[in-house]
Amino acid sequence: MQQIILSWSGGKDSALALDHLRHDPHVRVVALLTSVTEAYDRISIHGVRRSLLRAQAAATGLPLHEIVLQPTCTNEEYGAAVSRALTELAAHFPDARSVAFGDLFLEDVRRYREERMQPIGYECVFPLWGLDTAALARDFVNRGFEARLVCVDTTQLDRSFSGRAYDHALLDALPASVDPCGERGEFHTFVSSGPVFAAPVPYAVGETVLRDGRFAYCELMESADPLLT
Repeated sequence: MQQIILSWSGGKDSALALDHLRHDPHVRVVALLTSVTEAYDRISIHGVRRSLLRAQAAATGLPLHEIVLQPTCTNEEYGAAVSRALTELAAHFPDARSVAFGDLFLEDVRRYREERMQPIGYECVFPLWGLDTAALARDFVNRGFEARLVCVDTTQLDRSFSGRAYDHALLDALPASVDPCGERGEFHTFVSSGPVFAAPVPYAVGETVLRDGRFAYCELMESADPLLT
């Protein structure tokens, strides 16, 4: 059976990729791999607190390994951090030589990942590649996953969408120019519940803050009350 490490952002595409892989009898996901920005103590790009990331990992039942980055990270520094993380993972999972990503259709992103992974001896796997994103988005909701938009690129989508639940109402409201899965970076999500979790991850919704004059981040905070999600 092929052992796979899953690149986990905490968002819906990662959750869908995990769900897809768990339904494949020929593979087994052995660990999650996430980029975190150490100075902010958050998931890189998505801006979600590290504590919520770790709660997600615990709910999946999979060990979490972090690629630790600094706020101003060059391509060379990023590559070195990825290599270090995978070297450390190899000590625990020597037979896991594949890394899965939740990418959907951007050829340049896929090529970038393959060019990064091949020199350090890892194969890239794309379990969701080529699937229709409109159908995939609706299926995500229909199957009981719950997610919230935590980052919106306001050059592509109105700031008011940040913090909204990812549901049929949101999908109906998205402009035609926005991919329903946010594949072009229009938005990012945090998944709190669904088939890949043993139990929901409770959180509370805070304020939305605009950063870099462009990205609207919705603050999520830990909560012991699942009714606050």
